[in-house]
Parts: sequence; structure tokens; C-alpha cells
Amino acid sequence: MIRRSLLAGAVAMLAIPALAGCEAGLNAPTLAFHQAAFGQHTVVNEITVSNAFVLAGPTGSPLPAGSQAGLFLGLYNAGSADDTLTGVSLPNGGASSVSVEGGSITIPANSSVYLTGPTPKLVLNGLSQPLSGGEDITVTLEFQNAGPVKMDVPVEPQSFYYSDLSQPPSPTPSA
Repeated sequence: MIRRSLLAGAVAMLAIPALAGCEAGLNAPTLAFHQAAFGQHTVVNEITVSNAFVLAGPTGSPLPAGSQAGLFLGLYNAGSADDTLTGVSLPNGGASSVSVEGGSITIPANSSVYLTGPTPKLVLNGLSQPLSGGEDITVTLEFQNAGPVKMDVPVEPQSFYYSDLSQPPSPTPSA
């Protein structure tokens, strides 16, 4: 009887690592790179801003002063009326202007709008200084109904998780 109990216990002890080893090996999902932290998140007046970040150059390659950078984020309007993102600014400088594709972006009531790429819909133009991954930039989003939303967003390198996103197309010089 004691031998059977010991045998059953030994078999169970051998089975646990075998069962727990599911998906183990050289290509296990746990070995793949996963972003440690996503972008900034905030909720103001029924507008949720999620995963806001600015895309820099590849790791070790800062974007030079005077260039452009994309701002990526998701928006959710929990209100009963549509709202509109009318503009974006950088109150502490950092860029000469911020372009919003189409001039404004409507967020329907109880709906989401994803400004997540692969090319940016929000573009920081004329960076005042080089921009590298690991920094933070203060951004103010202006909504028609919700008002201003000020937040510090991280600058992420265009590597690993963000390698499939692209920088804004270079502006064409006018004659």
C-alpha cells in the first residue's frame, strides 16, 4: 500500500513538468520579445486615450532635429454624443507644429478610433531637438466637447514591437 502511494506520487511528480512544458522549446512564445510597457493611458470627460506614444528612429538612431515623428494612439468615446479631436500641441516645445490628417478626427459616441498606423495620422513636424527612444514628450490633445487632455507620452524606438510602424512621409518642398 505504501509502495503504491509512493509510486503514484512519483508518477504525478514526473507528469507535472511534462504537462507544464506545453509550448516549451526554442520557439516558445515566452522567449519572444514582448513590450514591457505600452504607451500612456488616461480618461478625461468620457474620452479614453490609450497606448499613446511617439515613434522615434530605430534603437540607437535618434531622429534628427528638424525631422518629423509620428504620434500613435487609440481613442474611445464613452459619451452619448460624438466628439472631435480638433488639434494636438506640444506645450513645452519639441516640434514647430503637429499635423492632424484631415484637419480633425471625429470619435462617434460609444465608439473607438485607432490612430495606430502603420503610418501616423498625427505628425510632429520640425522637431526642435533630436528624439530618441526612452524619452517622454508632453502632448495636449484638444477635443471639441471633452476639452484639452494633457499627458506625457513615451518615445518608443522603431524596433521590436514597433518595427512594422513607419515614420511620416517626408514633406515635398514647395516651389
